[in-house]
Amino acid sequence: MAGLYIHIPFCASKCIYCDFYSLAGSSHDTGQYVDALVAELKLRHRELAEPLRTLYVGGGTPSLLPLGQFARLVDAVGRVAPLDSVEEFTVEVNPDDVTAGYIAGLKELGVNRISMGVQSFDDRDLRFINRRHTARQALEAVRAIRQAGVHNVSIDLIYGIPGQTLDSWSRTVDQAVALGVEHISAYSLMYEQGTRLWVMRQTGKVAEVDDDTCVAMYDLLVSRLHLAGYGHYEISNFALPGYCSRHNSSYWDLTPYLGLGPAAHSYDGHVRRYNPPRLKSYLHNLHEGKCVFVTESETDWQRYDEYVMLRLRTAAGLCVDDMKARFEPRFVAYFLGKVQPLLGTSIVGDGTRYRIPESRIMVADAITTELMWDTPD
Repeated sequence: MAGLYIHIPFCASKCIYCDFYSLAGSSHDTGQYVDALVAELKLRHRELAEPLRTLYVGGGTPSLLPLGQFARLVDAVGRVAPLDSVEEFTVEVNPDDVTAGYIAGLKELGVNRISMGVQSFDDRDLRFINRRHTARQALEAVRAIRQAGVHNVSIDLIYGIPGQTLDSWSRTVDQAVALGVEHISAYSLMYEQGTRLWVMRQTGKVAEVDDDTCVAMYDLLVSRLHLAGYGHYEISNFALPGYCSRHNSSYWDLTPYLGLGPAAHSYDGHVRRYNPPRLKSYLHNLHEGKCVFVTESETDWQRYDEYVMLRLRTAAGLCVDDMKARFEPRFVAYFLGKVQPLLGTSIVGDGTRYRIPESRIMVADAITTELMWDTPD
């Protein structure tokens, strides 16, 4: 089964931490952009060699698109890939864009999952990171989504925000649990080069939250969500039973997917492609009937590194039989040799499956590095 990702790169304003490809402001021609997306889909739909299982519209801020333009997109998808096989259709929204009418319109188009960037239920945090909404608007948005009849809601949260305390983070987690949303993604604030936040740190205008506090925030998150019945199925993702993100899970288990729009990535099971993050070039080329993707070349060992990294992000871990089906015996032997010294301390496994225990998740990157290929191919 395959996935389809559609990128909407427009935002009303830019958050200080965001390094995703997005363009802030209100002057963008979203209609022209939807034309280009439809044109790209017509040119590339044969890359969807398997039935479409998941559809995800992300950004940017997809909720800036009028419902009529969403309808054009869905109609275009349906013309090249039957939508009756789609199990999960997600749209990302901002709380301040949400109305029950807008969500009901999305639901009529087949959307059955809403992912909302809340980030915090503390207004001080929200002002600092330059979010457009307030905590009250986030609460009202969840109620509006429920009122519209969508009962698969995911929210994003961020911890490690400068000025955020363990107590204020605790209140945010408790509020998320009280809402009863089906899925929660929680991320440590990252200082990505080129973002306003990175510049603020470099110029001494802000200091990072210390590691011990971030670890305490993560531990609090995990324990509270466990008590509330959420499964911790990936480093940053928690879900009530039956509500794991099927689309995002496809990235971690290497399911083929097609990505449309500037900065979107695709994977057909063997080859990775990406569209350069340049809107003007994207619009021009698609108007001329030309694809814009670039093909990425990967060595077998790069594929091995990626596979190990992705699988060990998940609670399911890495299945040796699956690895044997994807790689030559030398890769499996290499992995088994590298994992042996880590057993009992950083890795748990029984010879058939290996995973990073929850108690070591905060140092997962360091553990995974120990398993990477360290000799030139």
